[in-house]
Amino acid sequence: MDIERCIELFRRLPTIEILTLDRLREYLSTGVRLRHYIGYEISGFLHLGTGVVPIHKIVDLQNAGVETRIFLADYHSWINRKLRGDLDTIRKVATSYYIEAFKKVISALGGDSGKTKFILASEFYESLGNKYFERLLKISMEITLSRARRSVSILGRRMIESLSLAQVMYVPMQVTDIFTLGVNVAHGGIDQRKAHVIAIDVGDKMGYKPIALHHGMLLGIGLTQSDAEILKKAEESGDKDQFTDALISIKMSKSMPETAIFLHDDKDTLSRKIRKAYCPPKEVKYNPVVSLLEYVIYPYLMRRGEVIKIENIKKGGVMEYPNINEFMEDYQGGNIHPLDLKHAVTDYLIKMLNPVTEYFTEGGGRKYIEEMSEIMVTR
Repeated sequence: MDIERCIELFRRLPTIEILTLDRLREYLSTGVRLRHYIGYEISGFLHLGTGVVPIHKIVDLQNAGVETRIFLADYHSWINRKLRGDLDTIRKVATSYYIEAFKKVISALGGDSGKTKFILASEFYESLGNKYFERLLKISMEITLSRARRSVSILGRRMIESLSLAQVMYVPMQVTDIFTLGVNVAHGGIDQRKAHVIAIDVGDKMGYKPIALHHGMLLGIGLTQSDAEILKKAEESGDKDQFTDALISIKMSKSMPETAIFLHDDKDTLSRKIRKAYCPPKEVKYNPVVSLLEYVIYPYLMRRGEVIKIENIKKGGVMEYPNINEFMEDYQGGNIHPLDLKHAVTDYLIKMLNPVTEYFTEGGGRKYIEEMSEIMVTR
């Protein structure tokens, strides 16, 4: 594939950062085979932020000829006491619901689920024997304790003092996963940035050169004006880590079901949630409905060669936008009513997710939702 076309697939939304573009170009120009991975903790139901946004990037990378992998991090989930800290339950959920959900979403978004490899962390470690442990120790010797603690971004800064020793090992394990899998494209949300930067820094010392690819994070649709002000203040501080921590605290989360849109939400549930979502007029930066359009819907339309269409319910007519930037300008200018945006986003999500939703509500995937529901009740 043409190098510039490949770079375009890497860079387009939902990507918001590549560390570094020069290193990616170097790999492509020398014909190095690119191997990708994204790691997933195993916890509750998958929502749009975990089950769709990253998968858009996987489909793009498949189209760019990259080997893609989803790493089902059961030990990492155990460390963070997900699903009551029951390792057997974590593994069961990983190898049933999670794999089936990812396969359905990849297909719904135009990808090939057969081209993505699913790897259970514990099985991978066991296949390596002492080799993984030896590499983990070598990498850990290159990371200071304070940096490892600061980099457990998934927990946020407020919980750093209560970290267990196992949780401090979380980041060295992530770095070891990247090196041991032979990955040169480490992919994740922007909340994984600190861990990936450590992987790059350690790699420079050990002769390994991974690229970090970060996608945007969805805001919880229950965002408030106060939350938006916290985000704005954090961004204005110029401290990227502070801003990322603020995002982590108000991102779409399975622990707050009414502020998240799940893969199995039926049409009525999805419509109700979007109708109640925070969506201030003329504001695009801290607007969760705009983020749904930007990171979930627009990549889908772009891949299909379609434009954004929003019906003006009050005046009649349909407004069309060939790219997200033109939409942003119009919304900031007050030319699009929040209610019209909500209607358009709802319709797009229903259409896009219909194969996935039907599978989990009416098809063979219903059993996974029933099993997950029982697990979540007994947590």
